[in-house]
Amino acid sequence: MLTIQKREAAAELLRVAERDRVPIKPLVELYPEIDVVDAYEIQLLNVRHRNRDVIGHKVGLSSLAMQQMMGVDEPDYGHLLDDMQLAGTADASAYLYPRVEVEIAFLLARDLPGEGCTVEDVLAATEFVAPAIELIDSRIENWRIGLQDTIADNASSAGFMLGSERVRPSELDIGAVAATLRRNGEVVAEGRGDAVLGDPAIAVAWLAEKVASFGVRLLAGDIVLPGSCTRAIDARPGDEFHAEFAGLGSVDLKFE
Repeated sequence: MLTIQKREAAAELLRVAERDRVPIKPLVELYPEIDVVDAYEIQLLNVRHRNRDVIGHKVGLSSLAMQQMMGVDEPDYGHLLDDMQLAGTADASAYLYPRVEVEIAFLLARDLPGEGCTVEDVLAATEFVAPAIELIDSRIENWRIGLQDTIADNASSAGFMLGSERVRPSELDIGAVAATLRRNGEVVAEGRGDAVLGDPAIAVAWLAEKVASFGVRLLAGDIVLPGSCTRAIDARPGDEFHAEFAGLGSVDLKFE
């Protein structure tokens, strides 16, 4: 467990790394005593420091493979802020190690319960699902991240892009949605909705319970990114990404 002063110092290191585009050593090396609670508190310090509107949350480590790689048995989460929503393009120079992931976004029309939130609650509260690309990045050198590193670093989230299509969850088998990601016309990743904990709605229910333990609720109007259907793909200047979702439409993101 870190002192308050060390949490504040770690948060500042991450802020400066993002601002100056100069990565730092893993926090687990700089602060060997850091634990998961410290990491979430560091994340919250930087969310508050940015002083932007929180418009949703993202779930990370929602695939079994990623959890096994990190040595954990549950996902993690980060905040989506209003200045993270992209409008078709991203400036590659604004990030350190940008990557893209393919996600099925949940757009909430009603507040979700916290403790005891179920998949049924999630589907009842979700007005639409939408095609999405999440832009992830790491302020840690060469993505050498442990669990505490990615949590403190806002679950490695840096931006997101929603496609224009909207589908009611009752009209779609979300877990069976096949997704294909193309970079400059070439297929670079494929997956299905059920790569996310077997059903992305399970990830949203987990998130609702998890944030409730920190005094936070998922609210009507929130955007929730439940985790990637595919592996993450590096993004380079000039890359054009096109993610296609069977029955859900598509989303495009270009890096300049």
